[in-house]
Amino acid sequence: MTSSDLLVYCMAKSGAEQSVHSDWKATQIKVADVLFAMVKEVEERPAVSLKTSPELAELLRQQHSDVRPSRHLNKAHWSTVYLDGTLPDSQIYYLVDASYQQAITLLPEQTRQQLVK
Repeated sequence: MTSSDLLVYCMAKSGAEQSVHSDWKATQIKVADVLFAMVKEVEERPAVSLKTSPELAELLRQQHSDVRPSRHLNKAHWSTVYLDGTLPDSQIYYLVDASYQQAITLLPEQTRQQLVK
């Protein structure tokens, strides 16, 4: 999977907005100002940081060498996934979906309802 493929998938989510975090040289994808994905190069490899439950984050890190704690984000919840590694694209898409859903739950009810219209 390429960074471009991932960005297209993320931006297809309802309410998704893209911005650049210049300090981290990363593209942030947010829904209503809540971050759900950060696409960047890590060690010269395409990668994305995604939010999961701490339990899932730990399990993924144990099972896949291409999943690591995110450097600039809460390491209990945020994992960096290499896009060119061993994790199948379908699992990366699932993790994007899960991260987006977690972001949605943090939004006020009225904002959530507007997103599903």
